[in-house]
Amino acid sequence: MFRILAPFALISAFLQIASLATAPTDEERNPAQPVNAVIEWNRTLLAIVRTPGAQPATIHSTRSFAILHAAIYDAVNNIEPRFSPYLVHLPDVPRSASKIAAADEAAHDVLVFLYPAFQVSLDTELQQDLALLPDNERKAQGVAVGQAVASQLLAARSADGANVIPPPYVPANQPGDYQLTTPNFAPADFTQWPQVMPFALEQANEFRPGPPPVLTSDVYTEVFNEVKSLGFIDSTTRTAEQTEIGQFWNGNIQDFWNEIAQTAALQRHLNLERSARLFALLNISLADTTIAFFEAKYTYNFWRPVTAVRLADTDGNPQTEPNPTWLPLSTKTAPDPSYPGAHSAISKAGATVLSFYFGDQFTFDVSSESLAGVTRHFTSFSAAAEEAGLSRIYAGQHFRTDHIAGKGLGGQVAESIDGSILLRVE
Repeated sequence: MFRILAPFALISAFLQIASLATAPTDEERNPAQPVNAVIEWNRTLLAIVRTPGAQPATIHSTRSFAILHAAIYDAVNNIEPRFSPYLVHLPDVPRSASKIAAADEAAHDVLVFLYPAFQVSLDTELQQDLALLPDNERKAQGVAVGQAVASQLLAARSADGANVIPPPYVPANQPGDYQLTTPNFAPADFTQWPQVMPFALEQANEFRPGPPPVLTSDVYTEVFNEVKSLGFIDSTTRTAEQTEIGQFWNGNIQDFWNEIAQTAALQRHLNLERSARLFALLNISLADTTIAFFEAKYTYNFWRPVTAVRLADTDGNPQTEPNPTWLPLSTKTAPDPSYPGAHSAISKAGATVLSFYFGDQFTFDVSSESLAGVTRHFTSFSAAAEEAGLSRIYAGQHFRTDHIAGKGLGGQVAESIDGSILLRVE
């Protein structure tokens, strides 16, 4: 990972004003200003990506969350540098600059660039937020910091490989090879994502898990029969709670973990600086986990349960019986190879980061857009992560070996990132 020094002489000269002044405290804000700009803008991005058609189909939303929160973190941390910068180090930033204004401006500029169709509402949100701050030099300084950080961070990601046209996927035809799945046989997605530049990892394959089980092995027999039974749409062995779990977590898993982080930050009353670092670590970890699991998926190209069950008579394993009409509980299978599991990888990464920050034992509730009116209760981040991963077995989307490999990958990515970036400098 590299850092950028601000090249803009005018910005640098402006920021030198009052460079020795004391940083403002939360109490110096207008009382009407929301306590936490980090959570506010995180909620804004969640609303955007949940708007039908807003998220580009070939761009994974974890990238947007990582860019957003890296920009907020660097904007805030440049004013009072308690931790190492993620990417952008501006010279001579006045400590009197408003960190809230810097966070607001950086977030706004990133989101307008990534989602230009939302510029009007994003402009309004920024204007309303800045209007709640005293109209003084501190605010102007903070705005300048936010603009400079967002500009440089977006430039650094402009050629990261995310925007290339995804190469077409041509399935192989051997038993165990990934095939496009019923009912609509959608093309494999995010085929370019293994080549996207990581945010913190040295290489996408740094923590690639070992291969999936051999089709004739006892391990494969066990995990095949488990998902065939529990994940079947008309299963008689899946419990009512397992059905609820399978449906509950059936959505964009990174959204769940951002909402869990919001809950934890609010419960612990994290200030702006601590929230900025938490959400940057979380979303950089989730983004790099996503790059890493796609690299592994498109290395191993392992078939999904719906294909495996329907074509079991081709796998050479006498202990696996085919069902040519088998469908999973979640009737549409995600259009990418099965191994390792994305839900398991993302959830373990998210739980690992939150456990570093708060400890694993933490009481919280989770709600779901996929199962309205249902709330799941947890007393630890690890329990939520495990349930989210297992939900994909109950939903008929993954084998248990996908879950195990995904957990290992996500945990290793998060541990590596937590120990290598945004480190305390005091």
